[in-house]
Amino acid sequence: MSVNITFLGGAQTVTGSKYLVEHAGVRVLVDCGLFQGYKPLRERNWRPLPVVPSRIDSVVLTHAHLDHSGYLPLLAKEGFRGRVHATPGTRDLCAILLPDSGHLQEEDAAFANRHGFSKHHPALPLYTRQDALDSLRLFHTVPFFHPFEPHRGWRVSFIPAGHIIGAASVLLEVGGRRILFSGDLGRSDDLLMKPPADPPAADTLLIESTYGDRRHPEGTVLDELAPALERVARRGGIAVVPVFAVGRAQTLLHAIATLKAQGRIPHGLPVYLDSPMAIHSTQVFIDHPGSHKLSPDEVRAMAKVAHFIETPEQSKALAAQHGPMVILAASGMATGGRVLHHLAHYAGDHRNMIILTGYQTPGTRGARLAAGETSIRIHGQDVWVAAEVVQLRTASSHADSEQLMTWLRRLPQPPGQVYVVHGEVGASDALRLRIEHQLYWRARVPEHGSVWPA
Repeated sequence: MSVNITFLGGAQTVTGSKYLVEHAGVRVLVDCGLFQGYKPLRERNWRPLPVVPSRIDSVVLTHAHLDHSGYLPLLAKEGFRGRVHATPGTRDLCAILLPDSGHLQEEDAAFANRHGFSKHHPALPLYTRQDALDSLRLFHTVPFFHPFEPHRGWRVSFIPAGHIIGAASVLLEVGGRRILFSGDLGRSDDLLMKPPADPPAADTLLIESTYGDRRHPEGTVLDELAPALERVARRGGIAVVPVFAVGRAQTLLHAIATLKAQGRIPHGLPVYLDSPMAIHSTQVFIDHPGSHKLSPDEVRAMAKVAHFIETPEQSKALAAQHGPMVILAASGMATGGRVLHHLAHYAGDHRNMIILTGYQTPGTRGARLAAGETSIRIHGQDVWVAAEVVQLRTASSHADSEQLMTWLRRLPQPPGQVYVVHGEVGASDALRLRIEHQLYWRARVPEHGSVWPA
């Protein structure tokens, strides 16, 4: 019997990854991500999946970022009762990310209802914090390199992918086929994370392509961040830094701690981490010491370099303080959360700075800021942007096009078919062309909703 893959997300877009693998009446969903970015993409989150959630037998997660895990609470809410298989690190991060995602959606809906700027009456969250907590009961953890059988005749292995704590590539063996899902691959030169492990042999490969058409610039995040922070400190301004709570926040904290220790930025420059989720995610680096490059002393320095802001009241109190100072707050693309309040408060002052720390999905506020727009809409209001906008080019935790090709060349033998996924159309097609012209492998960029054989 054939093995088929339905591309329910992460196809010709860098968000919403969901890949449904079917064989002999069994359905396994690899990744279960939220769509983010453009409104037409976000609206997909509200549409029913083409497969009834109760008929999905299990889920396998590559890692915890919401574009790979954030749909899980809704899947469970709508009837999924199977196991969610993940590495211990992914489970620990999902325990932080998913409830926070539900909480933010509840807060955003309540804010919209109070201020009347939603087109829906009343505005409702996609799912709640309690829905997320309920979905965590479905998790079953498996370490790297420990093959397991989620169903009879199905075999799954997790291989380290770098990127963030717990991130894995997934080898799925079923129906005589070996299907490898790259997940999000980390960099070989990442500041925090170890490089991805070499990939195993596979008949079919799904390769991410976030940076499929780009190379990271030379240099390090330390060299890029130091002059920006020194500049904003010199003019007494406030740097607002939208960060992804998992991975990017810790990279910035480690970089700031290192720069202060080296004397490259003022030692007394106040730093605030205004994200309970990022605070708790930093603890995961302590709990998983073998999963990253940092020494115990470096982890402690990273945790101590910032004042932790836990409550909304503490967050609001920052507005009464004067610069210079640095505020790190989620979310990394300015799509929601506390960073929106800081942007609304500080974006209009030319002494201030907005530091974008990585890839900005098209359609997000972060992408509009990176494009130089002088007005962005926050909570139904147009906010003038006079602050200096700096986009760090070296802080990404994704492999670039050269690093992706290097990983592909480490496959023991050519796969029969490559599907290029999790990238914007241009990035995916650029990587497809390189795979075909340089490696001479068959490669395709699948469309959303398409079904292809494994």
